[in-house]
Amino acid sequence: MTVFHLLRHGEANVLGRINGRLPGVGLSEKGRADIAAAVDRLAQERIEAIYSSPLQRTRETAEILAHRLALPIGYREDVIELDFGEWTGLTPDVIRKDDRWHVWANRRSIAAIPGGESWRGVQGRVVSALFDLQRMHPQGTVVVVSHGDVIRAGLLFALCMPLDFYARIEVGLASISTISLEDGAIHVVAVNERPRLPPTL
Repeated sequence: MTVFHLLRHGEANVLGRINGRLPGVGLSEKGRADIAAAVDRLAQERIEAIYSSPLQRTRETAEILAHRLALPIGYREDVIELDFGEWTGLTPDVIRKDDRWHVWANRRSIAAIPGGESWRGVQGRVVSALFDLQRMHPQGTVVVVSHGDVIRAGLLFALCMPLDFYARIEVGLASISTISLEDGAIHVVAVNERPRLPPTL
């Protein structure tokens, strides 16, 4: 059995827009603190390998974990953020004025981002990545550092939920969702497990 801890990156240092695959978007100080707390949780597991989206915010997230566990990081394009196409770099308020946004928001099963990806394409690549990693680590525990919608797409597959139900699953920043794969069987163990930091004074 392979256990996957799907770790979403921490808060980014550029807020208020669709960052997508833009370069130069790293972690904020809060994002680093949240990830450090998540790493405390993951350090209790026997992690065999770490894989990550190659974008800066996920790289920085994976590096915090890799430093703690003294493990290398494998970077995979198949767990990268959605390609937001024409909407990359825009604010949500601007995007919501685009009539195509309403189709994307309500019919993910058939919609594609203008100039970007379809939701089915995202789910296809992340599920293929998980099964590929299961073959590489048939008895291991693996952390995959990725993005909210990518993790959500994988969870929808594992739960046999329609793509249009994507909004019913919360995948918060710095959260851990856990699934297991064994001989074609898939189980969701935890969803949106988040570190609890002490309140700031």
